[in-house]
Amino acid sequence: MAKQFMKPRYGAAARSRQSKWSRPGVLIGLVLLTFYSIAPLWWLVVSVTKSRVELYNTSGLWFGSENHIVENFQQLFTYEDGIFFRWMLNSILYAGVGAIVCTVISIAAGYSLSKFDFPGKKIEMALVMASFLVPTALLTLPLYLLFAGLHLTNTVWSVLIPSFVNAFDVYLAKEYIDGTVPDELLEAARVDGAGELRIFGQIVVPMLSTPAATIFILTFVLQWNNFYLPITMLRGSDKWTLALGLYSFMQTKQSSVFDPTTIALAGSIVSIIPLAVVMILMQRFWRSGVALGAVKG
Repeated sequence: MAKQFMKPRYGAAARSRQSKWSRPGVLIGLVLLTFYSIAPLWWLVVSVTKSRVELYNTSGLWFGSENHIVENFQQLFTYEDGIFFRWMLNSILYAGVGAIVCTVISIAAGYSLSKFDFPGKKIEMALVMASFLVPTALLTLPLYLLFAGLHLTNTVWSVLIPSFVNAFDVYLAKEYIDGTVPDELLEAARVDGAGELRIFGQIVVPMLSTPAATIFILTFVLQWNNFYLPITMLRGSDKWTLALGLYSFMQTKQSSVFDPTTIALAGSIVSIIPLAVVMILMQRFWRSGVALGAVKG
């Protein structure tokens, strides 16, 4: 009886000691991870306020003796008659249009792979999954030769068209539809006389806000940061993306008029804003998708 009485007391004490130290440990770990995540952004904000001399001669995590942020942004916005804004609009075009079209194609392709039977379906699905093993950089040269043969290099289409299809997004949409869209619902709609396009547009698409938002964000971020394909396809600086423009700053020699290093840092700050806006706008679709899944569960 004594052993049976002491055993739960010992277990309770162990759990008490464990809970006593686990909470501070978790908090310390979260603080360290937060600092690790925020430190690069903080360094960027601090660096954009410095001149080139202070950038290399002062602490990277604290401000210098003088604030040069206004001067750095003025140099950025007036560089070559404001070409930075042209690069920004180009990036919004490439990333925005590419993400929208890729989302539509991925949802439609995932729906067909999930809910329809057709000859070669297994082979097609195997090819989609096998394409994950091919690095995107290896496709750049074949794409360049293809678009050169079509006389489309140095055009917006040479960057836009490759962004319209992404095998991972198709697979993501297919897996989500498998677990979200019941076959019984589709059969009931067909019995009621609804056509396939109507079923897809009015029944299936409204149920896929979460994967659609996820695919849109993934594609937008991928195209916004895309560098290798644009630098291969585009020649004129008027068609460059923001990533190419910022890279060109680092290839420019310093002059008495502007400092390429500090204006590149200022441009990096501005380039974060569209990504933050897209993430904020897409949050409501994630919330609605999570709430819908909770109700179903």
